[in-house]
Amino acid sequence: MILSQQLLTLARYLVGEFDNREQALADPAWYVHLRLWHRRVPLFEEDSVTIFAEQANIVQLDKPYRQRILRLTEGQNAHAPLKAQYYMPKNPSALLGAGCNPDLLNTLTPDQLELLPSCVLDVSQETLVSDSYKFAATPPINTLCSFTYGGSNIQVSLGFESTQDKFMSFDKGIDPITGKATWGAILGPYRYTKREQY
Repeated sequence: MILSQQLLTLARYLVGEFDNREQALADPAWYVHLRLWHRRVPLFEEDSVTIFAEQANIVQLDKPYRQRILRLTEGQNAHAPLKAQYYMPKNPSALLGAGCNPDLLNTLTPDQLELLPSCVLDVSQETLVSDSYKFAATPPINTLCSFTYGGSNIQVSLGFESTQDKFMSFDKGIDPITGKATWGAILGPYRYTKREQY
């Protein structure tokens, strides 16, 4: 299957090393200074681009967390022609540090991932200027990412926006009882700047 130019552009925008230094300096009470890695993974290449994501507090780069897999595919919606499907590594600790050490991803196989069926985003594209775009990824209406991890029911409100050199994460952890956000982009998105293109 030939991947669309739209999908390949989104993948290129997403892949790289990012941080939110300016935001963390401007508002340290609400935004931790984070480094974020997005690495391409050689999985599902017949019809998609797959990306490994990991982040770390800038003062604890040796303790990365939130390992996740994002699979970008063509969508079925004319208003959102691309789709982003999330997977969870069955053994996240085996991938610990793969943001800095991508060789850890070379042995990753589909059976080591757990599909998170409700953790999916519709992705739309807006042209900013010639050959420059903004992608916006939002969940389908009335859909909340929900899965079980460590015996607990986890709920996450997902979303992101991406341009050539910026990435905004709207991800928030949701308390399943109160429905209130408990971590993440509670006061607005984390605003990352791309520092290195992979």
